Amino acid sequence: MTANGIRLIRFGVIGPGRAASRFAEGIAAVEGAEIAAVWGRNAERAAGYAAKFSIPMIAATLDSLLSSDVDAVYVATHPDTHAEFCIAAIEAGKHVLCEKPAALNLRQVERVIAGARAHDRLFMEAMKPPFFPLYRRLRQYLESDPIGPVGFVRAGHCDSSIGPDYPLHFRELGGGGIQGIGPYEAFLALDWLGSLKRVQTMGRVNAAGVDTFAIFQTEHERGMAQLHTGIDLLSHGDALLSAPLGFLLLRANWWNPARATVHYIDGRVVELEEPYTAGGFNYETEHFCGLIREQRRDSPVISHELSIGMARLLEEARRGL
Repeated sequence: MTANGIRLIRFGVIGPGRAASRFAEGIAAVEGAEIAAVWGRNAERAAGYAAKFSIPMIAATLDSLLSSDVDAVYVATHPDTHAEFCIAAIEAGKHVLCEKPAALNLRQVERVIAGARAHDRLFMEAMKPPFFPLYRRLRQYLESDPIGPVGFVRAGHCDSSIGPDYPLHFRELGGGGIQGIGPYEAFLALDWLGSLKRVQTMGRVNAAGVDTFAIFQTEHERGMAQLHTGIDLLSHGDALLSAPLGFLLLRANWWNPARATVHYIDGRVVELEEPYTAGGFNYETEHFCGLIREQRRDSPVISHELSIGMARLLEEARRGL
């Protein structure tokens, strides 16, 4: 327990890379949560991570991490090992917060979720945007001053600045724009438009088998979306949501939402701004810890159903290339 009587949630980190560093920066702002152990295939990197963030245990093996007294595991490796490590942690009795995408494909995501249900553990994909203060405020604001049901979503991001050693360049690691960038776009479309009906894709694949640019148009139960991703072009990371009585713009980078502009059919323009703290990973971590304390096994925000929907959308988008 913390000094305020909150149950302490102790995390073990698998994969001390870029995402895990942002997770550590965020968890410092979450009351009642801490990183107690870290394991990585690169022992030197794990030791550096532990030193930087004052983590008491550097696990020599994955088994030693999973047999320790951590309550939950944060999986921050490349997507090719997400399913393997999630299932191992679940079977060891740990709750799991896993970086997006939850796995390489729909079949793997379904296996992870089935394992979580069978072992009565919480599993949640780490999809951060809906937990940011601006995103939550926007949802509440549109209830009181609506633009009507959103029927079209346009979103995307291309980043040609990433170096040649970046994981998105390697197919075997789950690389490519659709898998590496597309989860955010898939989330936004599903969150506002509902379940997927069909996907149409155009794009290009390089000699290494990695999709370097793709446009995928999706039809949903409540509308349509036009999404794009890429690693050989550069584009602005904003998003448009269109409805009968107006439209709104989520300013770049929309997946770290801090500013939005709502345009109404009567000419009104409303600016919303909500800064975020600690890099933003803190909000999803706080939500996840709350679910553990409440003994819940599925997030009402990033649900198992939503993770399955995102995996299906991305898989169909890749299949269309």
